[in-house]
Amino acid sequence: MHDHSQRPRLRDIGLSIGLMPTGPDNAITDVPGVRVGHSTLIRGAGRLIPGKGPVRTGVTAILPHSRDVFREKVAAAIYRINGFGEVTNSEQVREMGVIETPILLTSTLNVPRVADSFLDWAFAGDPEMGVST
Repeated sequence: MHDHSQRPRLRDIGLSIGLMPTGPDNAITDVPGVRVGHSTLIRGAGRLIPGKGPVRTGVTAILPHSRDVFREKVAAAIYRINGFGEVTNSEQVREMGVIETPILLTSTLNVPRVADSFLDWAFAGDPEMGVST
C-alpha cells in the first residue's frame, strides 16, 4: 500500500465527486467487505533493454467481498472513459451484468500474464470451475 499522505486528494482542495460522504479513510476499502492487494515488481536498473529490463510493473487485485466471487457474483457494468486500454471479459460483463472474478489492474502488456496467473489461482481454489460449473 502506498502512503498518499503527501499528495492532496480532491476533497482536500475543496472538490468532491458525487453526493455521498466518503468513508473514514476516503478509500475503496472503506466499503465493508472490499479487500485490496497489490504487488510491485522492481528488478534491475539503468537504461531499458527490451526483453531484459529493468522491470517496473505491478498488479492490484480488488475483491468486492470476502466470499467466493465466482459463486456469489457481483453486479457490474463497463464504462470506457477514453477508449484506450485493455479490458478482458468486458463482453461477459455487458451480457451478464455481473463480475465473477476479482478485478485485476495492471499495465496493458501484462494483461495476458495476469489473466493466466489468475486462472491458475482460480482453478487451484475451485477444481470444479470449468468442469461442472
